[in-house]
Amino acid sequence: MTAPYEIRADFDTDTIVVYQAYRTAIADAALRAGRFVAPFSFHRMTWIKPSFRWLMHRSNWARKPGQERVLAVRITRAGWEEALSRAALTTSDPAAVAEAAVHVQWDPERSWRGAALNHYSIQVGVGRELIRAFADEWIVGIEDRTPQVRKAAALVKDGRTAQAQRLLPAERVYPLPGELANRLCRNG
Repeated sequence: MTAPYEIRADFDTDTIVVYQAYRTAIADAALRAGRFVAPFSFHRMTWIKPSFRWLMHRSNWARKPGQERVLAVRITRAGWEEALSRAALTTSDPAAVAEAAVHVQWDPERSWRGAALNHYSIQVGVGRELIRAFADEWIVGIEDRTPQVRKAAALVKDGRTAQAQRLLPAERVYPLPGELANRLCRNG
């Protein structure tokens, strides 16, 4: 049985993949540069999500206006864990959340058809204080996953979820250091 609060992600020894959905101009510029550049905004929080399927729900399978392109952003695990170490749960004291450089919230994971499941996926909001480090230091590579998303959406629409499942990246439980796991992955 899946634990209610655990990070499931595609990761290796040094990196983790997080997903974001953007409008075409931002995605194209990022893909050309290999990192985020204008017209990406460095003046607002950016949300990164290690759950591919949750982002598919959030972006309506890359059909939501302004979220037509899905990017797989490979970042360093050191950067990811730095962000988490500076995070406040959005369910925390509002003053602590307002002061935090990073926000963490847990939303129900989604089925292929969008139904809420009984376990949660982490969303990490990287604030203005760390946005340059995210864009300039943490990113190892960016890939366009939009064709994969569109193919999976078509398969799901046709009732072929087993075939769509094969297009999902392999995600497994991310091993957070104990203190971070206790602070961010607690129940309730």
